Amino acid sequence: MTRRGWRRLSLFMGLPILFLILLVLFWRWDWFIPLVEARASAALGRPVTVAHLHVHLGRRTRIVADGVTIQNPKDFPKDTPPLARIAHLGVTVDVMAYIHHRILAIPAIDIDGPRITARQLPDGHNNYTLAVKTPKPKPGAESNPSPQLGTLTITDGQLHAEMPKLKADVTATFETAPAAGVIARNGQTTELRAKAHGTYAGQPITATLLTGALLSVRETKKPFPIDLHIANGDTRVALAGTVQNPLAFQGTNLDLTLQGADMADLYPLTGIPIPKTPAYKITGKLNYEVATRRIRFDDFHGVVGNSDLEGSIAEQPQGKKPDVTMDLASRRVDLADLGGFLGTNPGRATTKNATAEQRHAAAAGARSGHLLPTTPINLPKLDAANIHLHYVGHHIEGRSIPLDSLDVRMDVVDGAVHLHPLIFTIGHGRVQGDVAIAPVSDKRVRLKADVHFDHVDVSRLMAATHAFRGAGAIGGRATIDGTGNSVATLLGDGNGGLALYMSGGSLSALLIDLSGLEFGKALLSALGMPNQTPVDCMIADFDLRHGQVATRALLVDTGEALIGGTGALDLKSEAIDFEIQTRSKGFSIGNLPAPIRIGGTLAKPAIGIGVKEIAARGGLAAALGFLAAPLAILPTIEFGVSDPHKCGELVSAVKAQVRHGTPGQPVPGAPAAQKTIKK
Repeated sequence: MTRRGWRRLSLFMGLPILFLILLVLFWRWDWFIPLVEARASAALGRPVTVAHLHVHLGRRTRIVADGVTIQNPKDFPKDTPPLARIAHLGVTVDVMAYIHHRILAIPAIDIDGPRITARQLPDGHNNYTLAVKTPKPKPGAESNPSPQLGTLTITDGQLHAEMPKLKADVTATFETAPAAGVIARNGQTTELRAKAHGTYAGQPITATLLTGALLSVRETKKPFPIDLHIANGDTRVALAGTVQNPLAFQGTNLDLTLQGADMADLYPLTGIPIPKTPAYKITGKLNYEVATRRIRFDDFHGVVGNSDLEGSIAEQPQGKKPDVTMDLASRRVDLADLGGFLGTNPGRATTKNATAEQRHAAAAGARSGHLLPTTPINLPKLDAANIHLHYVGHHIEGRSIPLDSLDVRMDVVDGAVHLHPLIFTIGHGRVQGDVAIAPVSDKRVRLKADVHFDHVDVSRLMAATHAFRGAGAIGGRATIDGTGNSVATLLGDGNGGLALYMSGGSLSALLIDLSGLEFGKALLSALGMPNQTPVDCMIADFDLRHGQVATRALLVDTGEALIGGTGALDLKSEAIDFEIQTRSKGFSIGNLPAPIRIGGTLAKPAIGIGVKEIAARGGLAAALGFLAAPLAILPTIEFGVSDPHKCGELVSAVKAQVRHGTPGQPVPGAPAAQKTIKK
C-alpha cells in the first residue's frame, strides 16, 4: 500500500477513535436529563426536574439524580414550595439479571435529604394528589414480572403537611436505620423511624412510628412489624404488632388501644361520629377482612366512665361515607355515661378519670335548672357515616334508678336515626319503643316515637324510692311527634300523649296517706303498720299539644281512698302545675284533706300543701281547741265519699285506647280535668 493509502486509512480509522476519545473526555450524562424528566413527568402527571444525572456503569449500574424536584399543579399558588425536593436519589440496577432473566432487579434505593411539602388550600384543592399513570400491557402480550426491590435507605427526611379542612399543621422527620428492639426481633435488618408534632383537628398532636423496612411490605411470608403511638389532645392511640401480608393486610396480629377523655374526639381520627362520653380506655385486636374489605376492631374490652364496655366494630371505608357495624355490650352500665346520646353532659362530677372541664360541666348541668337537654343535634355528623348498632346493657347501676337492663338496635342511614326497638326492663316487665329521627332541614329534625309499657313492675318502681313499697303491673302507651334541633325543642313542640293503667296490686300506705296528710295513718305506716294498701285500679291519661301536657284523667282507687289529680306541664319552660287530692272512702280520724301542690320545674320540683284549704280547717281546729281541747279533733273527721267512677270500665277503656287509639284522646266515662299553665 502506498504512503498516500496508509495516510488515508489512518485518517479514516483515526477520526472515529478521536471521536470516541473526545466523547469519553467530554461525555455528560446530563444530556439525558430531558428524556428522564419527560418520562418521570408523564408517569406522575406533574412536572419533574433534575439538576444533574450521574451513571456508574458495571454489572450493577448505579444511577444518581441530584436536585430532583416534583412541582405543584400548574394552577397552584406560585409562592408555594414544590411538593418535593430530593437532594440525591440513587438507584442501583442489576444489569445481568435483566440480560439473562428479563427481570428488573433493583438491589438498593438511596434517598438523601427529601423535603416534602403537602399543602391543601381552603377550598380542598391540594398538591399531593398525583395522577400516576401505569402503562397498560398490550393485548395478548405477556405481563412483565414485578420488579425485585432490595433495601431502601432514607437519610434526613422531612415532611410538612398543612390541611385547613382538617385543622392540621404537622411537621415530621423520618429516616431509616439498622433495626433494633422489637423490629429486629421480627427478623428485620432495617427499620423506619418517624416522629411528628404540630396540630390536628385543632388539637396538639405528637406521634412516633417504628416499622420494618418499607420495601419489605411486598413480602408475604415475613411478618411486617408496626409500633405506632399518637397523642392528639387528650386522646391516646397505640398500635403494636405484625402484619403477615401488609399489602393485603392479612394475617394481622395487631393490638389497638384507645384512651382519652371523650370518645367524640375520635371522630377526626376514625371518621366515625360518636356522641360525647366520659373518660375511656379500650383495648382490642385490629383486623382486616379481605372478602368484605372491612377494617375490624375485634374482642375489645375496657371502661367508659363508670361502665364497662366490650364488643366489636367493623368499618367499610369505601364509598362516599363509611359503613360501620357495632356490636357492643356492658355487664354493668351507669346511665349517666350515656348522656351524650341525649345531648347532655355525660358522666358525673365524681366519674373516675374525668377531666376538670368534664367535672365542671357535670356540676354546671346539675345547677342549670333544666332537665331536658338543649344541645343542638349535629346533623353533619349524623350524615358522616352509616351506622348499625346493637347495644346491650345487662345490668343498669344505681339504687335510685328503677331500670334493670337496656337493649337497643339503632340504624343511622343518610342522617336519619331509627331505634327499633329501644327496650328497658323493669322487674318482670319492660318499656319498649320505636323511635325515628329524620332531618327536615339543615338544622331541624322530626321525632316520631311510639313507646309501650308492658307489665312494668310496681315493686321495682317503689324500691327505687327507698321509702315505699308496692305490687302490681302497669301497662300503657306513649306517643310523640315533634320537630326541633334538640331534645328540649323536640318535646317543646311535640304532639301526642301518655296513657297508663293498673288493675289490682298495692302501694305503700305511707305513700297513699301522705298524699292526704293523714297524720295518724302516716305515723302508723312509718312504724310499719299497715305496710301496704290495696289498689283496685289506677288510670292516668295525659294529652300533649305543642309542648303542653294536660291531664285528661288521673285516678287511683285504693282500698281506703280515692286519689285524683289534675294539672299541666309546659315542656318548653319545664314548668309544673299539678294538684293531687285524696278522699277517704270510710271513717278517718286525723285527716286534713288538703291537696298537695306540685310546682317548680322538672329539674327542681316544689311540693307544698294547699294553704287556703288547710288554713280554713286548721283555724277552726285552733278556735275549738281554745274552748275545749277534746273537741279540736272534730274538723279532721271525714265520713267518706262515694266512688262515682267505675274503675274497671275506665281501665278497659284505657286498655282499648292503648291497643287501638292514641294516648291523649278523651277516655269515655273519665272526668275531664284540663289545665294549662299560664305564661
